Amino acid sequence: MSTSDRISRRRALATGAGVLGAGLLAGVPGAGRAQADTGGDAYWHLRVNLAGYRAKTARIGDVNFSYREGPANGPALLLLHAQQMDWFSYSRVLPALAASFHVFDVDYQGHGTTTTSTDYPMNANRIGADLASFVESVVGRPAFVTGNSSGGLLTAWLAANRPDLVKAAILEDPPLFASEYPRIMKTIAYRDFASSAKAVAQDIQDFLLFWISDNEEFITQNVGDGAAAALTAAIKTQRLLVPGRPVEIPLLTDDTIRLFVRGMDYQYDPRFGEAFYDGTWNSGFDHATALAKISAPTLLMHANYSWVDGDILYGAMDQNDADKAMTYLPHGTYKRVDASHVTHLDKPQDFIDTLTGFFTQARGEATSRQNRFSAVPVFMVS
Repeated sequence: MSTSDRISRRRALATGAGVLGAGLLAGVPGAGRAQADTGGDAYWHLRVNLAGYRAKTARIGDVNFSYREGPANGPALLLLHAQQMDWFSYSRVLPALAASFHVFDVDYQGHGTTTTSTDYPMNANRIGADLASFVESVVGRPAFVTGNSSGGLLTAWLAANRPDLVKAAILEDPPLFASEYPRIMKTIAYRDFASSAKAVAQDIQDFLLFWISDNEEFITQNVGDGAAAALTAAIKTQRLLVPGRPVEIPLLTDDTIRLFVRGMDYQYDPRFGEAFYDGTWNSGFDHATALAKISAPTLLMHANYSWVDGDILYGAMDQNDADKAMTYLPHGTYKRVDASHVTHLDKPQDFIDTLTGFFTQARGEATSRQNRFSAVPVFMVS
């Protein structure tokens, strides 16, 4: 591979970094927000705690949900992270959101410290139904919902199938249509899902180190010689120094990449990715049908993407996917954002402004409709 080819591939990888976990080691300028700008993860753990968030659990059927709940400072807001991440991916926006919302930041099934039965079916219909039960039982009222990547697909599921629970929705760069067969086979994410399937078949207990080993050639090509070995050594060292906590590797200066590594460290259930690989995750969940059923105001955020080698998508959606999605959404708004896949990490202030503005507008329109309805005179005929 020539120097120019490697640079081109690394730039493309930066665009697609973190898409459903694939390409997460592309630590190049522009891929996301550097922790040096904020003081590192310890700073954000402190900020989240000072903002009033508390770790909680709730048992819903076969799922023991783990989540962070903020102070009751406004309408309910449910956050659903990207695949292979956890609640902490929202740490950069949680303090600001706590000022205007009652936030519920959930580790959904297969992620974080949420646990399920060993035979729990990893598909959108089951996961979505149990998340709906979480909203009913824990949140206790209809909520604004936003989800990133796979969390965006689950947000679409909730809005389509439980409209009584969703006041308005933001789909943050979801892989609409691109994660359905046969399209999925032409995405960079498919490589990641193949690793998940191998890990399940081999009963791998340490998925993070397995993922690095299984993708060593890919990492070398797109990051550099020795990158996989260096990362493995850093992970093992931090596990010894801080046992029992998900790793947060300082040498990975990009927030998105570092927090994907955190999310895979003994927290991620590879059965979730395997279900995308074999197609069962979307079984009974047709994206076009779901979008057409959504009655709530919905914002589709579309992040950067690129094509590599002519036909491999590095990103969640291309423009055709986004345009197609908008033709199905009855009350949809489209926003193209100059950011990487996990927008709330790459451009947190832009995400905060977009979310607050959209949900405030949706809340105002709903109140206006209610007031107009209440103002209609009622004529009684005796």
